[in-house]
Amino acid sequence: MPAVRSESVIDTPETAADTVFHGIVQALAQQRFVPGQRLVEVDLAAQFGVSRASVREALQRLAAEGLVELFRNKGAAIRTLSAQETLDVLDVAERITGLLARSAARAIAGGAARAPIVGALARLDEADRSQDAETFAGARRGLYRALLITSGSRELRRLLPSINMPIVYAQHRPAALQQVRMRDYQAMCEAILAGDEAAADAAGMQHVRNVRAVIVHSLDR
Repeated sequence: MPAVRSESVIDTPETAADTVFHGIVQALAQQRFVPGQRLVEVDLAAQFGVSRASVREALQRLAAEGLVELFRNKGAAIRTLSAQETLDVLDVAERITGLLARSAARAIAGGAARAPIVGALARLDEADRSQDAETFAGARRGLYRALLITSGSRELRRLLPSINMPIVYAQHRPAALQQVRMRDYQAMCEAILAGDEAAADAAGMQHVRNVRAVIVHSLDR
């Protein structure tokens, strides 16, 4: 399943439109916004303390990223994915996550600092134990931020935000999903911190396969 756009893991807001853009993405990740929810310009302007023009700019950007749908004379809404669209997003996420893990492992093998990933994983583990979805979502973004910074890849910084995983996670919330993700992140980071590119790539791709299996099982039910 966005600036860091879809994942909100890199950039910080620099303009009023950025504030709205990131705020909506984060609210989606934290389950305060949900797929299908209408987005009213005047309400968003008041919520974020910006002009309606800034809201409109942010909504246009979110629509370009595939996170929001714009309707003529009817405003905007958080996009809802069909079952096939969800699987399509996961297909792309599988390849990109493996590549991200491989890139970070290569950087570690080349002498990049391990501390950012170690720290991010520790915070994710603490968030997992807290059983708080919002805290876990924030810590997960922090881990991806650490992996992207460690990798040093501009292309991954450009590509990762375009994957609509925030909608996937907001729309599909099986109870088993967080346990799967935590276990997988630990395995992926272990391979990355060992500097093992092949193992990291495989762990990253397997993580998304495991997410897909949980979601498919939920859809079948």
